[in-house]
Amino acid sequence: MRVKDLKKKSGKRIDTKYIQSLGIQSYGDDNLYPQTLRNIIAASSTGSECAERFANFIEGNGFREVTFSEYIVNRRGDTADDIHAFVCTDVGNHDGLALHVNYNVLGDIVELQYIPFENCRLLEEDENGYVAKIAVHPDWTGKKTRKGKAIQVNRDNIDYIDVFNPRKEVVLAQIEAAGGIEFYKGQILWVGGNGKYVYPVSRADRVVTEMSTDEGLANVKYRNVRCNFMPSGMIVTKRGISPVHLDEDGKPIEENKPSEDTGFSDTIIQLQGDTNAAKILEVTLESDEEKPEFVDISSKNYDKDFTVTDTSVVERIYSAFGQEPWYCIRIGKVGFSGDILEDAFEYYNSIVSKQQRMIERAFQKIFAHWYEPVNPSNDFSVQPLKYVRNATVSNSNR
Repeated sequence: MRVKDLKKKSGKRIDTKYIQSLGIQSYGDDNLYPQTLRNIIAASSTGSECAERFANFIEGNGFREVTFSEYIVNRRGDTADDIHAFVCTDVGNHDGLALHVNYNVLGDIVELQYIPFENCRLLEEDENGYVAKIAVHPDWTGKKTRKGKAIQVNRDNIDYIDVFNPRKEVVLAQIEAAGGIEFYKGQILWVGGNGKYVYPVSRADRVVTEMSTDEGLANVKYRNVRCNFMPSGMIVTKRGISPVHLDEDGKPIEENKPSEDTGFSDTIIQLQGDTNAAKILEVTLESDEEKPEFVDISSKNYDKDFTVTDTSVVERIYSAFGQEPWYCIRIGKVGFSGDILEDAFEYYNSIVSKQQRMIERAFQKIFAHWYEPVNPSNDFSVQPLKYVRNATVSNSNR
């Protein structure tokens, strides 16, 4: 089949449109791609496990320079290591990061803040292909509240902040245009793994269908355990008949009273579920005609099909995150030993090296223009995770 014929079967993973009312490029068709993806990952037990391991290896043991990692970078008291930990989670989930910097009147960076990557949107490019500002909203779904009121997605609630450009003449011009340092909003260093000012596609995106399937399989298992101990039949009962009352002449008195509720249906519901299995229901009948009828509607057993699907889904999710060694350990394909785990750690450190270098370059750009020297060695590299055979490890071994 020719490549051009496949375009009918495949589409862009992220549709980018221009939202004129907000002046931004939409992140996905509904502008909620990172939020939707995050929810899909969280709902998949396998996906969330792999995503968490991916982020943990990106973070490693923090910066090699311990003194720098403990350096306080903002008025909130966050250290460089705190900011690094936040950023690694975003890089793991979204393959992107956003860091906000503030300047002093001399044009030097004096403060660093973390901004959730999912809160940032790009403005439309100008005629030179340049994106001048980053739009930041605390919740693009519009569900987050302040003082009991939802923060609507409109221009009044969006901060439009200049992109990172540490050249002093640029910074001083922006401060002057803002009306002074007290009105200046600073700059945002926005980095995406797909290129400069292009919305990135997460590593998890390649198995987003499998992760959604994983959630569905979990729901099936839950229903089977919680609800299906008596699901394969239908109990048919007759509506109760009101008692007949006679007048003085022995004639029946017509009464429009509803039949008495015996509570039979509620009792049946209470006897279902995993904690009520094998309980017995006793029913006292006035006559044989009142005997409830049980209709068997047993369905075909699909346990084998679910097992095959479950195995395939889990394998593909592990493969997408490059975590085959842990999958092999999980299914018993290889033994569980210190040597195997040590090799697995070393292998996965090579997988996350690209993401680590991206973060390293971001910190290097910012602290090259910091108002004071804080990392004379200019080493912003991360100490990789290592499998520790001894469970008790002191912090001095960082």
